[in-house]
Amino acid sequence: MRTRLSILGLLFLFTLNCLAAKVDTLDTFSPSMQKTIKAVVITPDGYSKKEKLPVVYLLHGYSGNYKDWITKVSKIQTLADQMNLIIVCPDGNFGSWYLDSPEVKESKYETYVSKELVDIIDKKYSTITSREGRAITGLSMGGHGALYLAFRHQDVYASAGSMSGGVDLRPFPNNWELAKYLGTYAEHPDNWEKNSVINLTHLLTPNALAITIECGTEDFFYNANVQLHEKLMYNNIPHRFTTAPGAHNWEYWENAIEYQLTFFKNEFKKKIKV
Repeated sequence: MRTRLSILGLLFLFTLNCLAAKVDTLDTFSPSMQKTIKAVVITPDGYSKKEKLPVVYLLHGYSGNYKDWITKVSKIQTLADQMNLIIVCPDGNFGSWYLDSPEVKESKYETYVSKELVDIIDKKYSTITSREGRAITGLSMGGHGALYLAFRHQDVYASAGSMSGGVDLRPFPNNWELAKYLGTYAEHPDNWEKNSVINLTHLLTPNALAITIECGTEDFFYNANVQLHEKLMYNNIPHRFTTAPGAHNWEYWENAIEYQLTFFKNEFKKKIKV
């Protein structure tokens, strides 16, 4: 009897595993940088070419890589299943800040993420290829990157989020390789001004982009996120701003991603009736 139960248990676990979201690792080629870049793609249970699904682009932070979300947040596959969406986690080259760097000519991660990668994913997977079917978010450097790319490419994304995002680069002139990609603040202040998310709100019009921002109250980026929230309020840009006790760590981001994906799912329902 115990042998039979063990076999049944194994069959049950095997069945559950077969029904789980699928994780692919893609080699994607960037024409602008002339190199191959890896990306993780999570497709939900039941994914097929018969149904076009929305896509969430999920960015890692400074010193991270394309594997971070899948290795450090165990529920990410379950969330893809529950939300019935595709999640794409590209590599941001350790510390690119997802910019087309004015100083490092071979670093063009704005072009890669917002154009080249989107084209690759839309060709390889069954996606909704209009902006209404795309969202982008990320943590820390990736939170900056997500809002930066969405604000500047509203024709590509209809929804955007940030978790503990570095939304104002100027207070950190000696941190996180920013000077490598922007030049020193002393010599190239204009690069820092025009590439900080908090200075890009003039690109927004009310309700054109669905925005959700989260940051823990103990986070070193907290004040900058509050200032961005206040500026959006002053400019009458609707958005969701959420704070809670928490620091700049995976415990906070593991909780935040569920709220972010739920926000995006609701936006997809409004726009494309999925």
